[in-house]
Amino acid sequence: MEILDAVILGIIQGLTEFLPVSSSGHLELGKAILGSTIIPEESLLFTVVLHFATALSTIVVFRKDILEILTGLYKGITTLTWNEESKFSAKIIVSMIPAVIIGYKYERVFEQLFGNNILLVGSMLIVTAVLLILADRSKKTHKKVSLKDAFIIGIAQGIAMLPGISRSGATISTSVLLGIDKSKAARFSFLMVVPLIFGKIAKDVLLGEIDYNSTNFTFLSAGFIAAFISGLFACTWMITLVKQSKLTYFAIYCLVVGITAIIWSLL
Repeated sequence: MEILDAVILGIIQGLTEFLPVSSSGHLELGKAILGSTIIPEESLLFTVVLHFATALSTIVVFRKDILEILTGLYKGITTLTWNEESKFSAKIIVSMIPAVIIGYKYERVFEQLFGNNILLVGSMLIVTAVLLILADRSKKTHKKVSLKDAFIIGIAQGIAMLPGISRSGATISTSVLLGIDKSKAARFSFLMVVPLIFGKIAKDVLLGEIDYNSTNFTFLSAGFIAAFISGLFACTWMITLVKQSKLTYFAIYCLVVGITAIIWSLL
């Protein structure tokens, strides 16, 4: 993979991570258009590294929220009180359970799907479009995320490991369909993935599942930097766009790209 290709894919990841349009799906489409020939395992590694970069950008943008959560959690533990921060942390942990189980059990299956599987990406983008349309028809509420809701949203996050299913689109849509306020749903969606990504990276490193010998760290670094920088801008600007704009606009986009991808794969 050329350095320029890695930078382009990094920018794609940074810009699409925070919109409900599937960053992983766009990465696979980008690899196909750029003619990427990396094997599925390396393709998945590159995708994980770019997600790691946008996770860091999320931490930077939500640093005040995360600091308040950690501070409140510390106070809750030391004083043995069940405060709001402790409750939010518990919800994040609960949301991780389904994704961890699904990821652990079907990790090898997912690895094989990350390798220019354009027909699958196109089909899943259409599924994402349907989810967004259904969510857009939901009534506005002021409901917060409950522990039960967190688990259900976690299932949606686990299913979103499929390339073409938007993680943010699936989690936000599921949240809204559960009656949760769109603003609260977006905040929970972006924060819930951070520990999951860090956990994935830690597992791969500790268990030696990353093949350092066959990995080109130059293009990984280039993609990482591009995703992190573009993610900083996207997270501050596009989160507001997700909250204020109608999800139908993103549904139409996913539908168009999905149909185009399917036609591309068939031709």
